[in-house]
Amino acid sequence: MDESMEDEASKVLRQDLTCPVCQNIFSDPVLLPCTHSFCRECVQRSWKFNKKCPTCRNHFTEDQAITNRDLKNACETFVRQSNWRNPPQPSEFVCNLHQKPLELYCEKDEEPVCVDCAILHSTHRLLSIKDGVPLCKRELFCKLDIFEKKVDLHRRMKHRFTKAVDYVKHQAEEAEKQIKEEFEKLHKFLYAEESKRLEVLASEEKEKITTLQEKISKTEEHLKSLKEHVDTLNKELGNEDLPLLMNFQKIKRQAEWTKSDPRICHSDLLNMSTHVGALSFTIWKKMKDCVKYNPVVLDPNTASPWLALSSDLTSMKENPERLTVPDNPERFDPCVFVLGAEGYTSGKHKWEVSVGDNPKWIVGVCKESVVRKRKFTLSTNRGVWAIGLSKGVYTALTPQRPELPVNPRPEKIRIKLNMDKHEVSFWDAMTATFLISFSFELDIPLDEKVYPIFGPGLHSTPMILAPGKIAMHTS
Repeated sequence: MDESMEDEASKVLRQDLTCPVCQNIFSDPVLLPCTHSFCRECVQRSWKFNKKCPTCRNHFTEDQAITNRDLKNACETFVRQSNWRNPPQPSEFVCNLHQKPLELYCEKDEEPVCVDCAILHSTHRLLSIKDGVPLCKRELFCKLDIFEKKVDLHRRMKHRFTKAVDYVKHQAEEAEKQIKEEFEKLHKFLYAEESKRLEVLASEEKEKITTLQEKISKTEEHLKSLKEHVDTLNKELGNEDLPLLMNFQKIKRQAEWTKSDPRICHSDLLNMSTHVGALSFTIWKKMKDCVKYNPVVLDPNTASPWLALSSDLTSMKENPERLTVPDNPERFDPCVFVLGAEGYTSGKHKWEVSVGDNPKWIVGVCKESVVRKRKFTLSTNRGVWAIGLSKGVYTALTPQRPELPVNPRPEKIRIKLNMDKHEVSFWDAMTATFLISFSFELDIPLDEKVYPIFGPGLHSTPMILAPGKIAMHTS
């Protein structure tokens, strides 16, 4: 046999000993029930994604792959005899299995195949390469369009994020200003209280010292007089017996002392308990006169761009121009509403809202999942339990829109929320007149929060959250 024939035989043998998956000489080959062989590692890797034979697509289980010892021995002999190391790489445009040109496209498997592979794709739709290319390009153009839209979205969002950075800086500046103003008020109060208490302490100290110094002077006078009495008695005691007895009554009268003995009284000392006893608590109690408590404050991140909130987040009114604020998911837009900062899932809560003479307003509560980014009709079946004024008529915001009998016109509305009973009620805060109540036990999940909601309308007169009463209890 000449050399060319040997090379051809070696090439054919190499092809028979090549794994159809990795295109290398079999390594630890295994035999599947369909009689096809593959490297054990190739089968294991393929089985994780598709539990079918890579060649004929018959199903098999992992334990059905048995070692093909004869093929393994043949591969080892071939490698040893031919000193084969690096197999030739097949052309990227020919079938790896049959080494024939790729002339067909399988629509289901989305891959080009040769004519001999057609039997393996008998149930699939096969197209010519010419017909398959437009099909793939059409899908890729769709993906390209999606990615181009995403690129545009990401560019716009980058711009919004940049604007949001500026807005956060503005928020921080406003918050810092407000914090400093509030602490300045507290500092002034504490400084004034400190000065007053030190002044009272200094005054009492001066008074006590003056009293004690007066006692010192009087004690010195008494001490001088007592020494004179001692000297007189010592002199008389040195006389003869008869003269002593003759002058005894006189000496006895002169030796009498009727003045009280000096002593330090409780009133001579500082009343320390008045000055430093429970000092911090006493000052804290007095601080309630210079602080304000609001049961509810507003969440500016939910406020419509057409609403202007006060710096302490307790009042709201129309803003003449649309504010430049981030379009975050929590913000109402285009509806002109704002929520309270805290949501509730339990407990009893109460707050009051001064509506004044505003011709249009809405107050109440809503569930956390209420619509934010489109107009909607406020109603109990939309997760909003509220009352409102519009065109001079007070109504309960239910689907039936019943009119509320109100007389006189309420200037302040009281809202009582009982989450344990899933009930909210509305009152005229000035006259303590009950207006209406809603029950929402069946309308909201147990774990969803309920938030105060306010709609001041587009008016320049502010809607104000009334401060609550501060009470201190000790036990």
